[in-house]
Amino acid sequence: MPRAKVLVSSCLLGAEVRYHGGSAQSDSPILQRWVAEGRVVSACPEVAGGLSVPRPPAEIIGGDGIQVLIGPAKVVTREGADVTEAFRAGAEHAVGIVRTLGIRVAILKSRSPSCASGAIYDGSFTGHLAEGHGVTAAALIQAGIRVFDELHLDDADALLRSLDNESLIPHR
Repeated sequence: MPRAKVLVSSCLLGAEVRYHGGSAQSDSPILQRWVAEGRVVSACPEVAGGLSVPRPPAEIIGGDGIQVLIGPAKVVTREGADVTEAFRAGAEHAVGIVRTLGIRVAILKSRSPSCASGAIYDGSFTGHLAEGHGVTAAALIQAGIRVFDELHLDDADALLRSLDNESLIPHR
């Protein structure tokens, strides 16, 4: 039986690709099951966009990921370097993966300027949150992908099971 694939932030799978050189490995049994079932496709949009590990922390200034994609918001490091193009390139890479593989669900790292869904840091580098999506999350949502963070794996699992069941229904 074919199983629906899911795009997952590499850092949640233990890859040491975060800005500080570490991971955000999740010990979720749901994520572990997906890996065992062969559902998971791993990606780090920031690394795919050409950023190094480690790298200076970055936040979105002037909006959220949607405004970064269409302008005028940008992504800058704490030192003031503009890394917007790397974030856009990483988002394009992720969209390319889901389109190529027919992926309809993504689990991305919360609060990341690339991956956050629902809340991002506000651009002040003070730890304050604002409503919004990261650049990759926004691009995936625009492409019709359901985006969840690591705190909502139960919801994503229910959706994947629904997609699996949908694939079993004969189409006329």
